[in-house]
Amino acid sequence: MVLVNRCGVAIALPTFSTSKKPTMSKTTTPLSKNWSFARASDKDQTFRPVAFVPTEIFLDLLAHKLIDDPFQQKNEFSVQWVGEEDWIYRVSFPTPPDAGRETKTDIVFEGLDTYATVTLNGFEILSAENMFTPYRVDVTHILREDKDNELSIVFESAFLRGKKVQEQWPDFYWGSWNGDASRLAVRKAQYHYGWDWGPMLMTCGPWKPVYLETFTSRIDELYFTTHVPESLKTATISATAEVVGPAYALVFTLTAPDGKKIKTAKASVWEGKATAEFKIDDPELWYPHGYGAQPLYKLSAALDSELDEASKTLGLRRAFVRQKPLTDAEGLSFYFELNNVPIWAAGSNWIPADSFLNRLDEAKYRKWLELAKDGRQVMIRVWGGGIYEQDCFYDICDELGLLVWQDFAFGCGNYPAMIPEFRKSVKTEAIANVKRLRHHPSIVIYAGNNEDYSLMWSIEDKLGYDPKDKDPESWLKTQFPARYIYEKILLEAVAEHSPGTFYHPGCPYGNLERPDGGIMTVGDTHQWNVWHGTQEPYQSWDVLAGRFVSEFGMEAYPSLATIDSFLPSDGSERTAFSPTVEFHNKAVGACRRIACYLSENIIYDHHPLEAYIYSTQLMQAEALSTAYRLWRRNWKGPGNELTSGALVWQLNDCWPATSWSIIDYYLRPKTSYFAIKRELAQITLGTKRCEVKTPKDKYTNAHVEITHRLEIWVSSFLLEEQKGPYKLVAKSFHVTTGKLLSSETLLNDFSLPPNRTTELADILLPAAHLEVVVALYLLDPSGRHVARHISWPDPLKWVKVSPDPGVGALLWRGKVRVRAERPVKGLVVLGEEGWRWRDNGVDLVPGEILEGVS
Repeated sequence: MVLVNRCGVAIALPTFSTSKKPTMSKTTTPLSKNWSFARASDKDQTFRPVAFVPTEIFLDLLAHKLIDDPFQQKNEFSVQWVGEEDWIYRVSFPTPPDAGRETKTDIVFEGLDTYATVTLNGFEILSAENMFTPYRVDVTHILREDKDNELSIVFESAFLRGKKVQEQWPDFYWGSWNGDASRLAVRKAQYHYGWDWGPMLMTCGPWKPVYLETFTSRIDELYFTTHVPESLKTATISATAEVVGPAYALVFTLTAPDGKKIKTAKASVWEGKATAEFKIDDPELWYPHGYGAQPLYKLSAALDSELDEASKTLGLRRAFVRQKPLTDAEGLSFYFELNNVPIWAAGSNWIPADSFLNRLDEAKYRKWLELAKDGRQVMIRVWGGGIYEQDCFYDICDELGLLVWQDFAFGCGNYPAMIPEFRKSVKTEAIANVKRLRHHPSIVIYAGNNEDYSLMWSIEDKLGYDPKDKDPESWLKTQFPARYIYEKILLEAVAEHSPGTFYHPGCPYGNLERPDGGIMTVGDTHQWNVWHGTQEPYQSWDVLAGRFVSEFGMEAYPSLATIDSFLPSDGSERTAFSPTVEFHNKAVGACRRIACYLSENIIYDHHPLEAYIYSTQLMQAEALSTAYRLWRRNWKGPGNELTSGALVWQLNDCWPATSWSIIDYYLRPKTSYFAIKRELAQITLGTKRCEVKTPKDKYTNAHVEITHRLEIWVSSFLLEEQKGPYKLVAKSFHVTTGKLLSSETLLNDFSLPPNRTTELADILLPAAHLEVVVALYLLDPSGRHVARHISWPDPLKWVKVSPDPGVGALLWRGKVRVRAERPVKGLVVLGEEGWRWRDNGVDLVPGEILEGVS
């Protein structure tokens, strides 16, 4: 073996070999401490210490007070220079004591952000250009025996590098929504370029662990496939271990969820692989929460007793995306089925929870995901403009029973797949991440991108897209070469490495003839004609329904404490529309659109700031809960899965801001979080007020009878029929005085069919319908309230609520109980920082006492 150092001197090195039976166990040496960093362009190159690796440049600059906090005020502007510089990270370390002629030593970089040139002891060992790809380099013969090793990583500006690539392809259509179009050439988290909810902060650095592995033999990968037949009576686990280095035998062990060892199997290593098969009778099956338990088995592998060990958790489940003809509607269904159970997949879209990813640890991920579960959500979509999330994210989803919709890391753009090197990098990235994630039972779908087909479809000539063209090579010659990525590279990566997981070319995606998701009867859709697009009233969600709504949303301000966190301390900008408050809302036209939806629905004030915050959060809560309520109504049972799920945009934020999130950056839920939670209870009541016009004859425009009706339905997620008998009771109140106008049983002695919505009643409202609030209660045989719903006149701005509703609250043993003498809409109870509420933003009518937990 010959290496050439940076001075051009050739050095002959001995090659690694061993004829002896390997005897040394693999050892791992973390390279996490004693790093330092410097700006490459500095003449003196002053290296400053780094607290810990993984890290990234902004956190290290902040630690040394070399920049202002980008999250404060408008400091995002003042730190843009950071992303246009090259940066050097370096560390010295001794050679591991086990390294030597009888062993190999690899250096592993789990993630480098993004263009990185790595040298070890003067030798260039790696040139990396993909943030999402792990790298492993054999450094056995470069390590020093007599003194410390010098590792250096130069991170080139990804922004400037992308600009140069863009410049080399002037005839390509560099179309993008959000961020500088040069991002399309760079395999880096796209949101770092700025989005309509987040800042432009171009990070770099060793953002994942760096370590050495010394071994004679090691398990390169442990993976498996599972099969659960339709009967659910058995399960088969086919395990494979890939081995590097000389090895003879490997022992697989399967451990039950209760920790008891079930079976072991010894297998010979042949051509670098060992395999075994386990069959289980009456397996413990993994379900999304609310539908069953989340038992996790453990598969372990031990190489030649002690050379190396590896293990993976696994959940046994049968998962499908069902696209079938419907009984009374055109198109196809699009629903998730787990263990033969159709799931109405309600949940949220997930963006990276920080602009600086190394601020996130397992504890913070757990808090976010527990909030999702506590909010009765069953699915999280990992959005394509961010990252393939950390391992602990998916581990927690497995544990909590949260289904994961996983996008590949492409978003809102026309990616330059005509560049061969780009395609090669994408293929490596895709395979690496599918391999890393494929053991998680929570992941039930991979999608090729976020809205890339939608962008293509928005261009007049569709960038040369031809649904009849089945030749991938010809796709590369069009102005939409990324089709090659979504319909070949990613498709093949999933088919080969995670064959049991459904692959969807895009999010959204309809079919070949209409891939953008605009056909509402096939595939999934992003329903942005509320807020974006035609800016429809949110009361029209039912006519905007798709088979599966994978994005929809409404903006709202975060809590006052969150806004205060980024404002100047002198209070000069503590107003609804101050420059800094508006700067922390990246959506184009956001002020106008928030004002539009507020003025259509609510009488509001923008001073004091608290009043405006409350109004935007109430409006968001009404918009989003209405969507879930109306779309859940479309879940009508087998053959009638007209809408099979909805994922709100978005669960979280990456910095303190006004956005579409339902929980802000500091994990403070907005009112909408609770409103959605109420709509996702196992049994819910729903209503819609309808205006009915009946002309006297077919010619008249003057003689028209107008009535107002209330449609009422019940939705059950329970998997068995609820016999009851149930009773539906309605109480009507005068909205201003609180006077009880009527109390009657609308329906008696009925049952609830399983896992569907059932229409219950259609009643006439009084002529003075704007003065009437209707409280509906579903009662079981014991008289217990199983579900409740309060129907308010719409829009709320026409409702003459009492200025003094007589609200009372009592705190007793950690529980807050509230009541009102007159109807109240959206009652928010505030407590001390850190209190967690079971419910908030509630509607109340006289005679009720509602309880939240702090």
